[in-house]
Amino acid sequence: MKTPEIRIAGRPIGTAHLPYVIAEMSANHNGSLERALRLIEAAAEAGADAIKLQTYTADTITLDCDSEEFQIHGGLWDGKTLHQLYQEAHTPWDWHKPLFSRARELNITIFSSPFDNTAVDLLEDLNAPAYKIASFEAVDLPLIKYVASTGKPMIISTGMADAGEIQEAINAAQDAGCKELAILHCVSGYPAPAEDYNLRTMLDKMARFGLVTGLSDHTLDNTTAIASVALGASIIEKHFTFDRSGGGSDDSFSLEPTELASLCTAAKSVWKALGEVNYGRKSSEIGNVKFRRSLYIMNNLSAGTIIQSGDVRSIRPGFGLAPKYLDSILGKRIIRNVSRGEPTSWDMME
Repeated sequence: MKTPEIRIAGRPIGTAHLPYVIAEMSANHNGSLERALRLIEAAAEAGADAIKLQTYTADTITLDCDSEEFQIHGGLWDGKTLHQLYQEAHTPWDWHKPLFSRARELNITIFSSPFDNTAVDLLEDLNAPAYKIASFEAVDLPLIKYVASTGKPMIISTGMADAGEIQEAINAAQDAGCKELAILHCVSGYPAPAEDYNLRTMLDKMARFGLVTGLSDHTLDNTTAIASVALGASIIEKHFTFDRSGGGSDDSFSLEPTELASLCTAAKSVWKALGEVNYGRKSSEIGNVKFRRSLYIMNNLSAGTIIQSGDVRSIRPGFGLAPKYLDSILGKRIIRNVSRGEPTSWDMME
């Protein structure tokens, strides 16, 4: 049975291919275009397949309002209003063109999460090769439909969404024309503890929805992401920064460059280790076959001697008859003189 597959900028993504690693820049530019450009360079150097932006302004994602509903209490962004947070964290729209250009120079795929229709229009002008729907927007079915109308591949994060809401998002995308769709198992905590991830749910999503499936990982290390590859995740998304102590909105739960490089290497190694069902002898084993156990003569024996239990043993190396023939050999008559340390063979006995 063919497994689901999508392509982003020509790169096939699915369980039959190496994991697709997305470095999420999010707000980690910390207000500096120069830093944003250097993050793209660092992600490319680390081996990531893609760098992802978020495309919104404070006014397209929320209202400048300080009523209780717009206040953030607790967590990383305690005491801010939504508008204040997003004003600080957004990627200015006039940065997008130089960021896209730099990524293309470095041959790393770049795309973004749009948060309203005007963001999609901007990204279409830049010929974005794909779109990501953030977990908080997975319930925004009109936005999903508008993104689907571009005909580009789409990835939907499913943090906070129940099975019914995930199905609604999938239906909205596919009904509006999306032909290449993936979903990401996600926990929308910042950071999220590993025990909240319940990776068996990712397996259920793969079976239930039949789509390319991956992980958007907000844990503080790579363990959960690597484990997800072993379970079949085709996409890994992790926030990426230069310094977790940098003080930016998302810095504290992001990977640093050496950690991203380790993730890229480990995810690919795990995928290769999964391989396929294969009981055959592997290339790295060929030279060691000779060191398996086999039956060897333990005493000097003259022609005509009947082989007794002490005359033959199963030892390494493996040039004699297989140990399974021990009972068949005992009681047979030797037809020529044999020496201690000689491998057994059928032509030395009746």
